[in-house]
Amino acid sequence: MNLVAGATGLLGGEICRLLAERGAPLRVLVRATSDQTKVEALRASGAEIVLGDLKEPVALVAACAGVEAVISTVTSTTSRLDGDTIESVDRDGQLALVDAARQAGVRRFVFVSFPEFKVEFPLQTAKRSVERRIRESGLEYTVLRPTNFDEVWLTPRLGFDPLNGSVQVFGSGEQPVSWISFRDVARLVVESVDHPATRNAVIDLGGPEALAYLEVVKVFEEVLGRPCEVAHVPVEALAAQKAAATDSLDESFAGLLLGTAQEGQAIEMDSVLQLFPVELTSVRDYAQALVGAVQTS
Repeated sequence: MNLVAGATGLLGGEICRLLAERGAPLRVLVRATSDQTKVEALRASGAEIVLGDLKEPVALVAACAGVEAVISTVTSTTSRLDGDTIESVDRDGQLALVDAARQAGVRRFVFVSFPEFKVEFPLQTAKRSVERRIRESGLEYTVLRPTNFDEVWLTPRLGFDPLNGSVQVFGSGEQPVSWISFRDVARLVVESVDHPATRNAVIDLGGPEALAYLEVVKVFEEVLGRPCEVAHVPVEALAAQKAAATDSLDESFAGLLLGTAQEGQAIEMDSVLQLFPVELTSVRDYAQALVGAVQTS
């Protein structure tokens, strides 16, 4: 039995879909306020639904009872209710889930994090705290640290809108990033649950190639057959945004943007692909699918 926490989210939902396809026994931890359409879809796929909230540790041990592996993708950055913060969910809630898994006798804990940036911000601090607790828990663990998701970073949500002819680039746009599809991350999460080589391992994940923002723009221009207007957000503006942030979420958002702009995140995937010979989605694949979907709609 696998328990997925964060099952109604983008990544967690795809992980659940893949597990259900395999016929793996699945339990999902959802909140009473979760999207009921998504909850019912999970139930229809054969998942056992358990109500719980990482901010309420008492229910977590029962949720973990009889579970072989816990997979956690929970974050307050994409879904927030009253009381949800980086500290209460991404740090304390995840720590409580690790402790509950240990108390319930869970065999392995799979945690989705992200690679390290030099710049500090609350979400990164929370992730590293949870990673330390996992390593010290006595549980088998797999920490997977994917870079920036295509489906989040290369979308209008972050000012990247090539379909309408404009893209926002953070910093100079010259730092390489191994952009990755959340679907590939989900496949690698599922593959890692029982893989002996991922036991007690921390693994950075990226896509098939590292491309600078400006190279990504060029790919989209080639696929679209027309140029895009590029607007740069200077590193100084991002640093000022981070310094002026009034809560941990805003500071973390600015920190992620600043880290990507200053440092990039180029990940060598050869060793991972030797373990899991999967075909990773390239930025061009993503661009072609996005453009194709619009053209056929």
